[in-house]
Amino acid sequence: MVRKTSSGFFSSIQEDMPFRISRGYDQILQHTAYPPCTLPLNPQKEKFSPERYTQPYIDFMTENPTIFHAVDYFVEKLNQDGYVYLSEREQWKIKPGGKYYTKRNNSAFIAFAVGKDYKPGNGVGIVAGHIDALTAKVKPIPKLQTKAGYVQLGVAPYAGGMNMTWWDRDLGIGGKVLVKTDNGTIEERLVKLDWPIARIPTLAPHFGAASQGPFNPETNMVPIIGLDNSDLSGKELPSLKLPAGTFVARQPERLVRAIAGKMGITDYTSIVNWELELFDVQPAQLGGLDKEFIFAGRIDDKLCCFAAIEGLLASPDDASPGIIKMVGCFDDEEVGSFLRQGARSNFMPSTISRICEALNDYDCGPNLINQTLANSFLVSSDVIHAVNPNFLYAYLENHSPRLNVGVAVSADPNGHMTTDSASTALLSRIAEKCGSTLQVFQIRNDSRSGGTIGPMTSSRLGCRAIDCGIPQLSMHSIRATTGSLDPGLGVQLYKGFFDYYEEVDAEFTD
Repeated sequence: MVRKTSSGFFSSIQEDMPFRISRGYDQILQHTAYPPCTLPLNPQKEKFSPERYTQPYIDFMTENPTIFHAVDYFVEKLNQDGYVYLSEREQWKIKPGGKYYTKRNNSAFIAFAVGKDYKPGNGVGIVAGHIDALTAKVKPIPKLQTKAGYVQLGVAPYAGGMNMTWWDRDLGIGGKVLVKTDNGTIEERLVKLDWPIARIPTLAPHFGAASQGPFNPETNMVPIIGLDNSDLSGKELPSLKLPAGTFVARQPERLVRAIAGKMGITDYTSIVNWELELFDVQPAQLGGLDKEFIFAGRIDDKLCCFAAIEGLLASPDDASPGIIKMVGCFDDEEVGSFLRQGARSNFMPSTISRICEALNDYDCGPNLINQTLANSFLVSSDVIHAVNPNFLYAYLENHSPRLNVGVAVSADPNGHMTTDSASTALLSRIAEKCGSTLQVFQIRNDSRSGGTIGPMTSSRLGCRAIDCGIPQLSMHSIRATTGSLDPGLGVQLYKGFFDYYEEVDAEFTD
């Protein structure tokens, strides 16, 4: 049952509608005080098995722990499906029926498929999210003085990274490395040291008040990465004798050796810079008595990006042939999206503008671009707080999404979400057509709302938009939880959006 919110966002939603869950679970018992909230659903019109996306998602999460690895994974999937790379530094050649992608900083990308019947001025169906996650980033000069025999690594928290859940975890390190080749060019290469290298040790409770905090992230949360007791033995450790003034001379020698060895680099000075982060090396895995859960790190928001890309790739070319289908995965959302690869940048507006120009023989003015945007729709997709059974009082009654049920629409009367009544009605019609269940989330009046890229992106584009996402527990923890069916349920809805947007949009008057 769903009740209308005070903002009126869901005034068209019927109450007392039964909710369904995909096969594999016989029954969900409804909590009397906090029943799930779902939008009305017609009988499923098409066969869809969310289970087939469970293991691919688990493998993706384990194998791609950094943002650069995740983007590289998605780009490779696009390449395999026939998508053509378009460099922002070159002129674009685009035609109806073509599939393309572009990227920035190798940490954000936009993929799009132009319908074979596309005409200039037609709309763009967009699913967008962020691919960055809370982490700890290696400082520019992370080489620290050995303390009490411990070799430590200078890192800085990214957004809310290095919170209390990062203590006593097995941490690997990875990211991108800039390497100077023999011909003098600079290449970006990926590296992943996915065994336990670093650890942030807690202070045992036996030490009393000092072990209880508060803790200083600059002095109390410095990872240990090795031992050096040469001050006791009088024997100096072997040195790489790195030339002064080079980038690697300012880095911990053992880290330089480990990364160079992993990458097959023999000339250490060819490493001109790097961008590295820490990550929990524990693999993503199924959990629960019947394997109903996925336990993993970095679920926020690689989960929705995974579902969006899989939905785009699964959408047949002859579905919504008169529009452009687009997925945008941005960086820097967790710190405000202000950088050039973030959602506040010109990345998406510029991409859409260049598409319009290329499809109209570069005879394209503001009128055509604005017409395109007016016919477009943005699904801002970021993970949603699933209801936590130990803290039911923290959730708004009838607005508490459950795992393994479906994507949740997120509303906020103060503009932190871009959802409104019209966008909810449109996505509800799409959910009916593709057999998805929509849940609803809104915070209590006495809680603080988070934010998404939805408001900033929709306001820059001027298109209609909605905020929705896949539910998860323990958001911003180093280890979080979602349902084992939830990646596939996300794919089902986003595929449905690409399949049916053109048809459903025609039902709505201006």
